[in-house]
Amino acid sequence: MPNRLARETSPYLLQHKDNPVDWYPWGPEALARARREEMPIFLSIGYSACHWCHVMERESFEDPETARLLNEHFVSVKVDREERPDLDSIYMEAVQAMTGSGGWPMSVFLTPEARPFFGGTYFPPEERYGMPSFRRVILEVSRAFRERRGQVEEQAARLTDRLAKTAAFLEGGAVRASVSDRAARLLAEDHDETYGGFGGAPKFPQAMSLDFLLRRARRTGDPDALRIVRFGLERMARGGIRDHVGGGFHRYATDERWLVPHFEKMLTDNALLGRLYLHAYQATGKPLFREVGREILDYVLRDMTSPEGGFFAAEDADSEGEEGRFYTWTPDEVRRAIGEEEGNLFALAYGVTDRGNLEGRSIPNLLADLDELALRAEISRGDLEALLRRGRERLFSERAKRVRPSRDEKTIAGWNGLMLAALADGARILDDPRYREAAARNASSIENSLFKNGRLLRVRANGGTPIPAFLEDHAFLGDGLLALYQTVFDERWFRLARAMGDAILERFLDRDAGGFHDTGADHDTLIARPKGIQDHATPSGNAAAVRLLLCLAAYTGEERYAGPARRALASMQDLIERHPAAFGHWLGSIEFLLAPPAEIAVIGERGRADTEALLRAAFGSYHPNQVVGFFDPRDKTTAVPLLEKKPMVDASASAYVCRSFTCQAPITNPEKLAAELA
Repeated sequence: MPNRLARETSPYLLQHKDNPVDWYPWGPEALARARREEMPIFLSIGYSACHWCHVMERESFEDPETARLLNEHFVSVKVDREERPDLDSIYMEAVQAMTGSGGWPMSVFLTPEARPFFGGTYFPPEERYGMPSFRRVILEVSRAFRERRGQVEEQAARLTDRLAKTAAFLEGGAVRASVSDRAARLLAEDHDETYGGFGGAPKFPQAMSLDFLLRRARRTGDPDALRIVRFGLERMARGGIRDHVGGGFHRYATDERWLVPHFEKMLTDNALLGRLYLHAYQATGKPLFREVGREILDYVLRDMTSPEGGFFAAEDADSEGEEGRFYTWTPDEVRRAIGEEEGNLFALAYGVTDRGNLEGRSIPNLLADLDELALRAEISRGDLEALLRRGRERLFSERAKRVRPSRDEKTIAGWNGLMLAALADGARILDDPRYREAAARNASSIENSLFKNGRLLRVRANGGTPIPAFLEDHAFLGDGLLALYQTVFDERWFRLARAMGDAILERFLDRDAGGFHDTGADHDTLIARPKGIQDHATPSGNAAAVRLLLCLAAYTGEERYAGPARRALASMQDLIERHPAAFGHWLGSIEFLLAPPAEIAVIGERGRADTEALLRAAFGSYHPNQVVGFFDPRDKTTAVPLLEKKPMVDASASAYVCRSFTCQAPITNPEKLAAELA
């Protein structure tokens, strides 16, 4: 019989509905039973695309004897970390404090009051890897709770007190250029000069650090910062971490060369990387970056978009019981799909060999030298690239016949905001109406499905789960809506973005200590109210809130947006300076203020040639430190304060370049506007 998770809407929780474990979702029922029966809680946190989560389910949660032990000794609670990042944040910090590391699946043992006292991540069914078996852990933790209850409660209380302490954002003075200088130097020292990226294996793309360096290069002309960005993006694009057949990027590389990925695909990674590659194309003009950015957007529209326009959360790493099976090839499979002669050349170019690079099969990559290969094949580089393009198309058709990895079809508000920003920027940079239409459709879908009584919800899946949105949801969505506004100039999206900023100030701002809580003032009462400051796979909610509020201040001139953002940013500077890799998005905001940002108001009749010429000049190259507004005087009124009381000059479209709402004389010539912004 299915357990209680059968009533849930999360794809991850539904994956566990047939386990013999007597699972509860997180909520009053489970917590009340634990307190009533004085039973400890076993809390398991994971997500649908997590490979080791699936492994632990097969080995332990589907095992009748292990399930019997859990059911006898614990109230077992399963949580989807993507639905409840607040719980994930609290208990991940606890596990890291207890063990020095963390990850998923996360396995935490709690007192009946939900206070953690023991934890870890994956536990094997038998003792191996120097780890105890999960059954042994169950029995020993249960025995400790029964026989040493006072000691357990004391340890749990101490740890809970530690978790309850949140960061205090003290006055930090003005933003210092030296923070950017030192951060760039430390990142350069950690840069892998052979393979690109930072550090060794496993290697993550670190899109936020690269975004900071790209912004810094634009502000200062720092050639080393730009070199690191170019080299890293090129090496990632050539490696197996990129899906060369279907587009998009896998989660991370298990090696230092970007060759062997962990094969899950996350919406968040592709949103951040898609936007970064497109901005890098703007900054460098390198065609590869345009190609990769377009591939990412096309992948998301093709494989990760709902009929209503929302974006799905993730694709699994596994199919047919094997990680990466969907994405790997043998030379015979390539030849059958492409043909003997072209297939052999394709296999040489993409490293598909009889030996393979992953358990006898090959992950396509472009680590080969294509100029050398073209010379050996006695064809031109252009002819080789055309052959490879045909080969990728044929492999894509052949791959479509395989069993696909499962897809997590949750629509998460904040993650959609990240992808919305990438799509909107892509529409503008690539001048592609498909992306413009998809971005507007996504925003409409979010507005229609994830707002209830004017309040943003976290997630929609299988009919809806009324979880209130978190700080990151408001901040990411607000940023995406501003990007969409600057693409279509429909003030509906500016008003909604501003509503996200207002909600952050109303419900998340810590008025005493500064900064922002991850949960709203009306959220569930937990053992702690987290206030995350460190960037992980996505920007921290605090860093994203700072960026959104700074942009809203540039549009409105209102100190109520700028003040809390500047205070949080300035007070973080010492920490950012010491650990730049953990604060890439914060560093991007420091760059935003060091310029300072240009506020550009374009006034003209929509669709007229002179108006469009000014807008093209405003967006014609990479300008990260600006906001752009547009007003057609025929509309009479505007919701954007930046645009107020700025007329057209001599009936011609006019651009006003302002800083801190102090504007220069209007410009009607697009070349002059481009020169001014450069």
